[in-house]
Amino acid sequence: MIGADQTVSRPRSRGRALSRQKYVNGILRGDSVVLAQAITLIESSRSADRDLADLILEDCFPATGKSVRVGISGVPGAGKSSVIEALGKHLIGKLGQKIAVLAVDPSSQLSGGSILGDKTRMAWLASSDLAFIRPSPSRGSFGGVAQHTREAMLLCEAAGFRNIIVETVGVGQSETAVHEMVDFFALIMLAGAGDELQGIKRGAMELADLVVMNKADGANQAAAERARAEAQSALHFFPASASGWTPRAITCSALTGKGIEALWNCVLEHARITRENGWFTHTRREQQRQWLQDMLNNGLRQLFDQDPAIQKRLGPLEQEVLAGRTSPFRAAQALLKLYSESPRKTSPDSAS
Repeated sequence: MIGADQTVSRPRSRGRALSRQKYVNGILRGDSVVLAQAITLIESSRSADRDLADLILEDCFPATGKSVRVGISGVPGAGKSSVIEALGKHLIGKLGQKIAVLAVDPSSQLSGGSILGDKTRMAWLASSDLAFIRPSPSRGSFGGVAQHTREAMLLCEAAGFRNIIVETVGVGQSETAVHEMVDFFALIMLAGAGDELQGIKRGAMELADLVVMNKADGANQAAAERARAEAQSALHFFPASASGWTPRAITCSALTGKGIEALWNCVLEHARITRENGWFTHTRREQQRQWLQDMLNNGLRQLFDQDPAIQKRLGPLEQEVLAGRTSPFRAAQALLKLYSESPRKTSPDSAS
């Protein structure tokens, strides 16, 4: 176990290593540089980094849970980043509030590389001391959400950010991943690009607390209003939400700022309604339960993959499946049986 004053080695290009307590102190006082370094620890695949990150998260956890968490998704080209930048200008410029943006970029399935261009798409926010932008590669994570987005979100909350925006890769049924970690889910759409509703899967529309038709300016304004009316009509066909909130559709223009205040007012109204009827607290508790389940599933899979008996048998069984000599079902059963019967090493602490 890593002690409070123990450091973890980092590449020289990232500066001197910090102790656990220095990480925690820096985060709690809102130091964005330390916050970014801590998130890098979270995203690291090195076990020493992950051990330290877990301790930092544990220390910071009491200071979390006080933000409004907003998920933003949408079709490619709809202007998600532009809308987030406009929201940031509203929160910082008009309300004097801080904003953290966790933007998940698509990763190549072949190389694992990602674009990570959000800081260039949000140039105004990137230059503000009241904003924190963290682009992270999705690396194939379910739902286009980086594996450790939850942990990064908690650290941002501990650093004093009360408005957290999670921008996802795109639209699809797997967007339930981000829906399950935020309080409010907005779907950004684009008018004038054909039948807007045909380009959105029913599942994504059902998740939306708000459908936003962006680029409602200039010659596109009338088309945006028609698309908004169509989306509003479509929302009426979905079952009523247990949250007490009635999903709605609005128009906005990230270019001119029109409709941005109305968008954020919807977020605040949703938070007020759900806090009053108890749904907000219920949702946060369910998110904690889901997080626990996800961590257990990920942890068990890691233990499974690291088991020496599994490592020895997995390759040959895969070849048998590929050759058609056995079924995937029988191979999986054999591996699970092998794992359940594999002797476990006992740590000194557990043996005492």
